[in-house]
Amino acid sequence: MRVTLLGTGDATGTPKIGCTCPTCKAACKGGKNRRLRFTVLVESNEGRVLIDTSPDMREQLIGQKIGKVDAVIWTHGHYDHYSGFGEFYRVQNKVEVYGVRETLDYIHRFVYFLKPRMHYVELYEPFELIGLEFTLFKVNHPPVEVPVGVLIRDGDKKVVVTGDTSKEIPEASLELMKNPDLLIADAIAPPHIHVVKHMSSEDAVKLGDELNAKETVLVHLSHLFRPHEVESLFLPLGYDGQVFEF
Repeated sequence: MRVTLLGTGDATGTPKIGCTCPTCKAACKGGKNRRLRFTVLVESNEGRVLIDTSPDMREQLIGQKIGKVDAVIWTHGHYDHYSGFGEFYRVQNKVEVYGVRETLDYIHRFVYFLKPRMHYVELYEPFELIGLEFTLFKVNHPPVEVPVGVLIRDGDKKVVVTGDTSKEIPEASLELMKNPDLLIADAIAPPHIHVVKHMSSEDAVKLGDELNAKETVLVHLSHLFRPHEVESLFLPLGYDGQVFEF
């Protein structure tokens, strides 16, 4: 199993349009400060699955030299997590898409012209794609009705993607998430910034400790963090193009 962080930014990405903060200025020069919107690529010997399809999906797939994917899993129906699906126009039609009913039905209203093949998934019930086992679990991201995270298993290896969530994750989900080899955790802002719908970096690192994660990487990062070369000395910040192999 190979996991690539195609995008580690929040809804605005970094640099944020019109912003002149030190992080956005650094991001304008490229490098690890430049963050496209959130998408994760999961690969096996049998194929490729995208977790979410950010508005930057075209650039992400071209950057990774990917011409085709086998399936998409959507965590929830916010713009920055699905709107790039339209980039499949004249590239792929009838893509296999997976998610809870509430999410798929909502997103289908905007991408119906691509005729996605919709597969409704029940929470906590494993399903197989590309030779890997996936399980969706409920998280907390108001006002989304049923936001989910994604658990991926490959033999005895376990990767957990929190999706967008606050720290108030249901107990049933926390039990499922325990002891991952890798936790990919939503951490939209540093601790001194008040957040409600997401975790802060402090919340995300604490979650990794509580779950006994072998490794935690922070994603869905806003421009409110200090430049990557500084902040990464203190926090396990992810960056676009980062790869984990199991």
